Amino acid sequence: MINFPEETKFKYSWRKYQQKVLDGLDDHLKDRHLHVIAPPGSGKTVLGLEVALRLNQATLILAPTIAIRNQWIQRFCELFLQTDLIPDWISKDIRNPKFLTIVTYQGLHAACNDQPMLEVEAVSEVEIEAASGEQRFAEEVGVTKNTHQNLSKIIAGLKVQQVKTIVVDEAHHLQNEWWYTLTKVKQGLDPVIVGLTATPPYDVTPNEWQRYLELNGPVDIEIAVPELIIEGDLCPHQDYVHFTLPTMEENESIQNFRAHVGKIFEEIKKDETLITAISTHPAWLSPAENLEWIYGNISFYSAMLIFLNSNAVAMTKAHLNVVGVKQLEVPEFNYSWIETLLDFYLYKEPEYFKVFEEHRKSLENRLRRSGAMEGRQINFRHHKKVTSFLTSSLSKLNGIKHIVDFEYRNMGPSLRLVVLSDFIRKEFYVGSSENNLELNKMGVIPIFEKLRRENKTGIKIGVLTGSMIILPKTAYPAFEEKAGKSGIEKVNCTPVPFDKDYILISQTEQLNHAVVHIVTQIFQEGEIEVLIGTKSLLGEGWDAPAINALILASFVGSFVLSNQMRGRAIRTQNGNKDKTGNIWHLVCIDPTVFHGGDDFELLKRRFRSFVGVSFKDEPAIENGLGRLDIPVNIHLRKELEAKNAETFNYAADRNSLKERWRLALKSGVNLVEEIKIPFAENRPFKGIEKMYWNKTLGYLISMLGFSFISFLFEFPGYLIRAGRNIRSMSDFYFVIGGFAAVGFFVVGSLALKTFKLYLKYRDISKDIQEIGTCLLKTLIHAEIFKTEPSRLSVQSSVDEFGAIYSHLEGGTAFERSTFINALAEIVGPISNPRYVIVRKSEFLSFMKQEDYHSIPEVIGRKKEFAVYFRNQWVATVGACDLIYTRTIEGRRLLLKSRVSAFAAQFDDKVEQVNEWR
Repeated sequence: MINFPEETKFKYSWRKYQQKVLDGLDDHLKDRHLHVIAPPGSGKTVLGLEVALRLNQATLILAPTIAIRNQWIQRFCELFLQTDLIPDWISKDIRNPKFLTIVTYQGLHAACNDQPMLEVEAVSEVEIEAASGEQRFAEEVGVTKNTHQNLSKIIAGLKVQQVKTIVVDEAHHLQNEWWYTLTKVKQGLDPVIVGLTATPPYDVTPNEWQRYLELNGPVDIEIAVPELIIEGDLCPHQDYVHFTLPTMEENESIQNFRAHVGKIFEEIKKDETLITAISTHPAWLSPAENLEWIYGNISFYSAMLIFLNSNAVAMTKAHLNVVGVKQLEVPEFNYSWIETLLDFYLYKEPEYFKVFEEHRKSLENRLRRSGAMEGRQINFRHHKKVTSFLTSSLSKLNGIKHIVDFEYRNMGPSLRLVVLSDFIRKEFYVGSSENNLELNKMGVIPIFEKLRRENKTGIKIGVLTGSMIILPKTAYPAFEEKAGKSGIEKVNCTPVPFDKDYILISQTEQLNHAVVHIVTQIFQEGEIEVLIGTKSLLGEGWDAPAINALILASFVGSFVLSNQMRGRAIRTQNGNKDKTGNIWHLVCIDPTVFHGGDDFELLKRRFRSFVGVSFKDEPAIENGLGRLDIPVNIHLRKELEAKNAETFNYAADRNSLKERWRLALKSGVNLVEEIKIPFAENRPFKGIEKMYWNKTLGYLISMLGFSFISFLFEFPGYLIRAGRNIRSMSDFYFVIGGFAAVGFFVVGSLALKTFKLYLKYRDISKDIQEIGTCLLKTLIHAEIFKTEPSRLSVQSSVDEFGAIYSHLEGGTAFERSTFINALAEIVGPISNPRYVIVRKSEFLSFMKQEDYHSIPEVIGRKKEFAVYFRNQWVATVGACDLIYTRTIEGRRLLLKSRVSAFAAQFDDKVEQVNEWR
């Protein structure tokens, strides 16, 4: 067989972006690569199949998981061959390739290293903790022995089939060993490469990105979520967050941990032996003689200063000289600083602290017993048990129940809701006539039991996992009928022992291949209204366009997987033009901390990759959790309950959701990745409260003008009152002089403060524009950017709230992302760069000011690029010095810059956002 069968044809019409790719296919393939980036649910699979069909030669398709591999086969058979039977010219075994071979990256790598294929297949379906972790997977299936002894044989087998096309699906973040195997196979076959991904690895190093491009080729087309909604390829959707608080038992455990750790902190903070050990360290006693050590251990030195200052140990002038400042505002000694200090004391200076060996061992044991230390990781702020209490809190079971009931009240029998969880938890399925087990773990069966036991409205609930399938009794006839059409003669099933209204399907080898597809069909048709499954089986590659609500009850896995799971609910459905998708995220708030706890922090990070419409008065399309308008004090029960009620109101109005998308889409033309510096609120220990021109400098100038007007207004009245005491011209001059002095003191002090702030915190939007321009010129000069320079420009703006935005207009997706990452390094807090820019400014030859900025890593790798950047800065921004920090003098300046840097005022504030503009 050398070609696809002539009758092979896609049964539907193409979406606009797909048709655009296909129309330009000849141009795209001039370099023998096609590279498409599009979000989950956009139809990349069928596009890849059509490209392979048009190339019309033997093809190898590589998928990241078995579920996605099976999806490729199922889609090709259903949508191109229009059959349920897999033809014999399609293979899932890389050792026995056929005209069309579809396997996983893991399977390819295992075969090339002569590892048993069945072992790989079996483990990939086992739902174990962190099953999505590639490294753990590799260790468990034993594919980390990289002999490649079978590589030539695998390549030879593919050559026999004359494979000339390779489709790579989500080929990113692979292990180095897998990259090597993939590269060797590509070199051996010299094929056309079709690269498809929803999540390009923009966050990797330039070398890793280059490796990714060498495989996939340059990006030919990139499609954003809003574009696909405009075209009608994705439905209007919204992410909703349902908040819960820990159960009484969970909360008690968290409170006990916090109290215990707080007590340990206070005890160690005043520990006399520790004070003695630190205060007798040479760096404290003789800083000038230990400069090399200090500049090589800046974090430890800082922790030392802060710790001793908290214990009223006087700091000598020698330390100010080392830092390079006249005075030092020392921050409070907190959990972060004690972690740094104790890491230093216990592990980093074994020779000097040897005399305190007994105390160090005792302290280490106390930390371990208190839970503030695991392995050699000291952590007072986070603890695995606390995080586990939150992420897998049983309160989320009630949250799921509330959401399901809410959605069913609104949608009725048209509801198609899916709940995705991490684990099955088979131990909660019993063989007795009653199931009264306490539901004390999160998982598929506990969720099923929670909903089944309290199912007062008769919702049709089903379970679909790799090893357990439960159907409503009413759905079994439809299941049996479709199984028969798939060639399955007999289905073994038994009633669920504790509820005769449900059927447990016994899996057979024959049924295993078709069961997911069959259950999906009856779910789509409404025989099941709420389907509960594992994210490993249904989270990626599973397709059920009828889904109109999704609950993510998963807390294990990557951000990429989270976005893939969302993709299940945002696809359009043929014949249902009014479809909308509600995506529910579950978060358990830690009431003992102001920021809401680890579960909430995890959600914030995940939302950076989710783009959607905002809750603002004027809808906008953006990423991040900020678009949902979560109150700052969400840790308070009253606020939490109010936000949940508001969220349910939003979620109930699906028509309004469609309208908000319509209005938001009108406000822009493309999705822009940019840097955002929010307006700085009160920042304790940073020495500043308000930093922007329109908030700070503008305020002071207004006050200056107001004070001057008040002075003029008050002057006549003051002169009349004072006139009673004027007896001579000298008295008159005295009164005038006194009033002028008071006026100068009031107005002049404000003026002086204004000038100082002008020098230190000038209109940052102007600086950001110019700094961005310097950066862009340097990236072009260094040939990191390949796009024609005339097509690139920096765009900056300030919004009504004082936040500053900047982004690169034009260029490739990688260039735009690289620009944003580099700009974030420049305006963010100083870390440990190779080069630092010292910006100098002054006013009328006095009030001198120095600010410090990192040279981004992508530029700082070569001195030539750093010098070029400095020259551009001098020409565009103003006077500056370029300092190499890998010398003693450079380390001294790095320490000073960490203490004094203007950029440090933005610590933890600089954000990278996507907005529709």
